[in-house]
Amino acid sequence: MTRLTDFTSYADAQQHYSKERLWELFDGTREQFNIAHECIDRHVAGDEPVAIRIAHADGRDEILGFEEISRRSAQIAHYLVARGLAKGDRVAVMIEPSLAFYCALFGVIKAGAVAVPMFSLFGPDGIRLRVRDCKPELFLTNAQKAPDAIEGDAKNVVVVDRAFLDSLDHLPERFDWASKGSDLAVLQYTSGTTRALPAAVQHSHQSIVTLMVAALYGTGVRPGDRFFCPSSPAWGHGLWHGTLAPLALGVSTGTFSGKFDAVRLLKALHDFSITNLTAAATHYRMMRNSGAAEQFDYCFDKLSFTGEPIDSETAAYVERVFGVKVRSMYGTTEIGVIIANYPGADDLEVRDGAMGKAVPGVEVQVQRADGSPAAPGETGELMVRKRGDWFPTKDLGQVDADGYFYHGGRADDVIISAGWTIGAVEVEDAVLSHPAVAECGVIGAPDALRGLVVKAYIILKGTETPDLTKSIQDHVRARLAQHEYPRQIEFVTELPKTPAGKVNRKILRDLAAQQSAAAE
Repeated sequence: MTRLTDFTSYADAQQHYSKERLWELFDGTREQFNIAHECIDRHVAGDEPVAIRIAHADGRDEILGFEEISRRSAQIAHYLVARGLAKGDRVAVMIEPSLAFYCALFGVIKAGAVAVPMFSLFGPDGIRLRVRDCKPELFLTNAQKAPDAIEGDAKNVVVVDRAFLDSLDHLPERFDWASKGSDLAVLQYTSGTTRALPAAVQHSHQSIVTLMVAALYGTGVRPGDRFFCPSSPAWGHGLWHGTLAPLALGVSTGTFSGKFDAVRLLKALHDFSITNLTAAATHYRMMRNSGAAEQFDYCFDKLSFTGEPIDSETAAYVERVFGVKVRSMYGTTEIGVIIANYPGADDLEVRDGAMGKAVPGVEVQVQRADGSPAAPGETGELMVRKRGDWFPTKDLGQVDADGYFYHGGRADDVIISAGWTIGAVEVEDAVLSHPAVAECGVIGAPDALRGLVVKAYIILKGTETPDLTKSIQDHVRARLAQHEYPRQIEFVTELPKTPAGKVNRKILRDLAAQQSAAAE
């Protein structure tokens, strides 16, 4: 019997996809389903013994097998039950990618509790916000972060390290899980920027079935790949696309642990002979800016990115150095992946700047403010149909006559200057193509005459020269319309980022407003 993983072409995806065929990729049913079993336990006797390859920032490589994670996560599940943990109880997991993290994560899920991944760089205040919101019964972390967890009002803080894992060796190496597909498995906070505490998204065990749409058509995962995702598993991209999706297919995955370093990542991609990489646009930009990408050899046949549009200069660089065109995947933690470029599909043209086409089974539309469909090439809001209604993505976009979608930035990133509508993403792409620019963030800054003017905060590759501001402005004028250039430019040494690595334009807008008020 053929499975969806047997098909790679765009045409086959449209012909053969169905929701029920996604279930054929798993052991479980709607009445009996557990993510830990689907991702780990059932692959212990499979053809691929390696589950996860971890590139540590300090230079160490950590190779974890399906068998060890299965065994130790079962022992953690027994430990949790012995402590009185009940089905549905929340358990925070705040550990850098490591044996301890994956055994803790899957142990919690096996036990029927709800795993709450937390970013390891949160301080006491960030921990407190989330602890008060989800009220975890236990807080699993490492020795370094335990004091922050305690200060952040976490109760029942447990340090999970190698010694802790070894102390559980007397417990059974198998755990008889008892969860349904509809039972809650993961509670995940998004890395959004609009509130002090972004919304927590609830994921049931069977969420991983729907996730396979993104795996098959967004990252192109297929058995035999050597997969890698440097995004933190505390966030949706790193956990669902980078960890759970490949493991569910018995595919070995990899990740980065510790303070990110582009050169260390490049070396790991070489050393691990990675064939399929999914990363944030920022990761590709940092690899380009490191100047070290040409020092290594690669085995890529599929590359994808998500989180924000990739600038054209970086996309061209990636294709030249890595030998493969990088393909976009678009969605959110709340709605999942809805548009993709189908990595591995040789029959789908990858158009420069395009996010791709809608994934199978999903209807996407660009709509005007009145809800009517926008014409090809017309900017509107990207909407997705869910349960019979149109759901807003809060992103702008366009669609061409052939069904390719293009990202137009967040709806609140649009700059209205003297009546002109200007997209921050377009201006950023033009600025980033200047040879002196390493990174930039573009926002609308208050202006008494025009309401807003385009302002670019720029990190340079080198040092500032006397005519550099004019050079960048002229460069943007030549690429875009005459009114779209940044009238204000400020050179900075760093840009505020969301935990997921995207430029935090809200912070930049607030900064520009403060600067404007101080100048009055």
